[in-house]
Amino acid sequence: MTVRTSPPSVATQQPSRTDCSATAMVQRMANRPLSPSRRAFLLASCSLPFAVRAQATPVAPKRLLVLGGTGFIGPHIIDAALRRGFVVTLFHRGKTNPTLFEGNPKVERILGDRNVGFEALAGKKWDAVVDTSAYFPRQIEQSAKALKDSVKQYVFVSSVSVYKDPGKPLDESAPVGTIADPTIEKITEGSYGPLKALCEQAATRIMEGRALNVRPGYIIGPRDGSDRFTYYLLRTQRGGEMVVPGDPNDPIQVIDGRDLGDWIVKMVAQNTNGVFNAVGPTKPLTMQEVLAACKQVAKTEVRHTFLNADYLRKNNLHEEFPIWSPPSGDTAYFHRVPNAKAVAQGLTFRPLAETLTDTLAWWKSLPPERQAKPRAGITADKEAEILRAYRASLAKP
Repeated sequence: MTVRTSPPSVATQQPSRTDCSATAMVQRMANRPLSPSRRAFLLASCSLPFAVRAQATPVAPKRLLVLGGTGFIGPHIIDAALRRGFVVTLFHRGKTNPTLFEGNPKVERILGDRNVGFEALAGKKWDAVVDTSAYFPRQIEQSAKALKDSVKQYVFVSSVSVYKDPGKPLDESAPVGTIADPTIEKITEGSYGPLKALCEQAATRIMEGRALNVRPGYIIGPRDGSDRFTYYLLRTQRGGEMVVPGDPNDPIQVIDGRDLGDWIVKMVAQNTNGVFNAVGPTKPLTMQEVLAACKQVAKTEVRHTFLNADYLRKNNLHEEFPIWSPPSGDTAYFHRVPNAKAVAQGLTFRPLAETLTDTLAWWKSLPPERQAKPRAGITADKEAEILRAYRASLAKP
């Protein structure tokens, strides 16, 4: 005689509440029991820490192409990318620091000249390209067109100099400068900003919005070959009476190249596009704060003689001092550029004393002949001449 058994009750085929798999959910809906072996496997899987389970689907590292990248800001970007686990391709001419990153298995070094062509990059793919070396729109036109199908994002390092009128409040929506002849390829005080603005526009247009245009102000720190900000540190180290432009409370905006590099890589990691003022710190420093930090790092005694903007203009000295700009007239907001948009996207700043300490160590590592020829600031003889003339002007009735 055949004995018929009743179907399993709902209670007996209901998986445990700890069984969180999609398979278990389907089985519930179908009213079919899970086999003991399958149930044990699913329960064991659900009990594993999330991080362990996630290892089963590793994420491929980001791939980054850098055009140029062997001078100042480029190495900081590459260092930041490597710390995040990126794989980097460096496309450069092999002229500036030609052995940089040589032997690093995470850096592919390809020799080439962007002004000649990009054939050496054919057939390769990247998540983003970072362009630190374009000054003319023609260069962006060529590179963006050549790479638009090979990269998801185009990052262009521009400048706050793009703004048309730094005598007015500035944010990312402020008008940019224009130039009568957009094909000119000569960098002057009047052409630099408008040409950078045209570069931004070309990147955005050709990449169809997949562009990140970064507008830093003065970039400082180790590897800064301009010596502009470094001048104030080295002059402080010499001690004695030091001529300083402007007033103690004049604003100064600078950003450490390493902080800028970290943030650019962060923006690549999250594939964020748009236009951002990448200036620092969170709020502008004052000239007095800059000098105090220089004194702290240099560990010397120095006396500051401030020459106000009117005196400097009257005596044609206002362009003798690097970094500083008069906080009035047509440069009133040059060192007051808002950075809230970039800060909201994770831009951070290290203490100025740390930047100065590392800059001084880097400077001391340079060859003696390079240290003997700083590229910015006034000489000791010129400073003495300025001081004599200033005291004479005070003695006049």
